[in-house]
Amino acid sequence: MLRTKTCGELRRENVGEGVVLAGWVDAVRDHSGILFINLRDRYGLTQIVFSQGITNEQLDLVRSLHPEDVVQVSGVVQLRPDGIVNKKILTGEIEVNGERITVLNRTQVVPFQPTSPELPAEEVRLKYRYIDLRRPVMQRTMSLRHRVTKVMRDYFDELNFVEVETPVLGKSTPEGARDYLVPSRISQGEFYALPQSPQLYKQILMIAGYDRYFQIARCFRDEDLRADRQPEFTQIDLEMSFIEMDDIIETINNLMVRLMRDVLGRELLLPIPQMSYDEAMERFGHDAPDLRFGMELVDLTDIAKTVEFRVFHNAATMSDGKGRVRAINAKGAAEKYSRKDIDGLNSWVIEQFGAKGLAWFKVDAEGKLVSPIAKNFKEEQLRMIAERLDAESGDFLLFSADNFGTTCKVLNGLRRRLAAELGLIDVGEMNFCWIVRFPMFDWDEESGRWVAMHHPFTAPLQSDLGYLETEPDKIRAEAYDLVLNGFEVGGGTIRIHDSQTQSRVFELLGLSIETAKSQFGFLLEALQFGAPPHGGIALGLDRLVMLFAGLDNIRDCIAFPKTAKATDLMTGAPSNVAQKQLDELAIKINSPDRK
Repeated sequence: MLRTKTCGELRRENVGEGVVLAGWVDAVRDHSGILFINLRDRYGLTQIVFSQGITNEQLDLVRSLHPEDVVQVSGVVQLRPDGIVNKKILTGEIEVNGERITVLNRTQVVPFQPTSPELPAEEVRLKYRYIDLRRPVMQRTMSLRHRVTKVMRDYFDELNFVEVETPVLGKSTPEGARDYLVPSRISQGEFYALPQSPQLYKQILMIAGYDRYFQIARCFRDEDLRADRQPEFTQIDLEMSFIEMDDIIETINNLMVRLMRDVLGRELLLPIPQMSYDEAMERFGHDAPDLRFGMELVDLTDIAKTVEFRVFHNAATMSDGKGRVRAINAKGAAEKYSRKDIDGLNSWVIEQFGAKGLAWFKVDAEGKLVSPIAKNFKEEQLRMIAERLDAESGDFLLFSADNFGTTCKVLNGLRRRLAAELGLIDVGEMNFCWIVRFPMFDWDEESGRWVAMHHPFTAPLQSDLGYLETEPDKIRAEAYDLVLNGFEVGGGTIRIHDSQTQSRVFELLGLSIETAKSQFGFLLEALQFGAPPHGGIALGLDRLVMLFAGLDNIRDCIAFPKTAKATDLMTGAPSNVAQKQLDELAIKINSPDRK
């Protein structure tokens, strides 16, 4: 046996026991001939002391050790002398009097020390991920991720869900994000697609009578990346039959209660609040609002119609009726933003969101609105603006005048940025909400057609079904997103369960009968064989763990993530393959960059 105890479990009650430990050398210290090793594994750290009681050969071996060498140590547990107890670690009351040490493996000089407070660049961490994963914070995060999935599995099992694995090699259905394609060697010239989600398979399972399904599913989307998105990710996928939206929401509410209690040791009060998509966009400018702070958006379009300031007046009186003038109030922040800071904010909203510019006022000690543009407003108009924004001395008011979508992007961006800069965000708070009643369709200017806001299998509200062929923009979907601290952590819908309605939706989305049958014929056929009413949701495991762990980068809660360019720095993927493999697949590479 290479070890009898781990480096994190010895306590005062183990004093006098003979133990064998194994792990990585964290540090070696020589105090006047007495040698100390901090020995580390994923469970913790134990101090080993070597004195003259062992052979000179063994002492020389200890002196030769370097950080991250792998060793085995045998010895006896003893209390640390008075005055050197380490209260920062759980094993800090004891040490092991080392009797024998064996080197199991030597290390090269490591690019960085896993327990050092100074981290190298992320590229270095990802290239040497096996070193990075030794860091205690990474090990705690991976353990938390395991705990989340364990609690979820137990919870769904108690509710009589069946875990079913769905195929990884499937059919390309190009609605939504880009597929990752896999060429077939047997059927040359044809391709599988890696699943963007198990969506169609889980609907088939409901038609097959499985009633309650879940899966911890690997999914793949070939899309642009950001801090909270990866090309391959994991979701907790579930589907239920003979239910309505409230049944799904109740199931997930109780799951969040269980996760908060069993993983974080905190209580979550139910019900989780709900707001409509329209309300979220009006109040926060985003369908995944961060509710940990205020600074809500306020509409001033009616006042803007009466002013002489052309930027406001022109936006408020746009001929298509879609112009808006809206603002946020950063309470007490007037003195914290200089003219240089404001110029920086102005440049930022222009570059990031395509804004025409940023208007602002500060509220002086007498409660008056002060700004270079103030001369363009009558006193009564300024008073109305101040009253609408609940403006007080010291407040900082920021305005966006444009179409509705742009004002949402600008003010949501400003709201989040200012909240971070002003320290308004409680990083320990966990603030959930549900966003419901989404629009079913978006108009895509580039393609000149309607696209599904969620996916084309989403059921419309029954009361809105009559608008399908006439006014699609009025149709609301039976869709619901779970939001936590400004991130969407889950999205789901009630599904269309009859082939006629599904065909009508495909037609609206511009899919011909032939295309719909080619891409989704198996689903349309299955819906004709007794499909029950059904719906489900998918929770992003990576994103949920990121938030539970208090991280701001999704790569820090995935063992082997990709970079922002979808590369694996440790293995070198993606990479070229041998010409023989390409020939077997009948693939010819046209890229001039191929080596």
